[in-house]
Amino acid sequence: MADAVDVSTTVSATPLPADPSDPVDVVVHVAGLVSRPGLVRLPAGSRVADAIAAAGGVTKPRAADSVNLARVLVDGEQVLVTLGGSATGSAVPAAATPVVDLNRADQAALESLPGVGPVLAARVLAWRAANGSFRSVDELGEVAGIGQATLARLRPLVRV
Repeated sequence: MADAVDVSTTVSATPLPADPSDPVDVVVHVAGLVSRPGLVRLPAGSRVADAIAAAGGVTKPRAADSVNLARVLVDGEQVLVTLGGSATGSAVPAAATPVVDLNRADQAALESLPGVGPVLAARVLAWRAANGSFRSVDELGEVAGIGQATLARLRPLVRV
């Protein structure tokens, strides 16, 4: 059984804005080799380096080398700081793909995402046609063929 995760390390308890299209803050989960892993709330436009600093900094020398410190954060993502050459989970590769808007993306834009081919891209478009606009990135998990691992990989690369 997995250990319980302490989410009491949230930097701010300020509620999210009522209108999600007006992102004043981003909330990210900073995990791994940081002093205070957990949720941190930062202003929109903040970078991975800001999230790590809000989590108390790294606990091992060179751990920050596992993430792109300059990358702009996406609401709801996880920043995983490791000692390996590159982070696992939802980290974005160094040559990051621009963030794809799930409500505006066409077939080609969806296929530009890692692990999304023509069939899965068509399913995303079909879901959007049947259900209307995505209200959150997590709704992507309702598309046939997108499980938890795929959703975790895509979360920092897409938005609504």
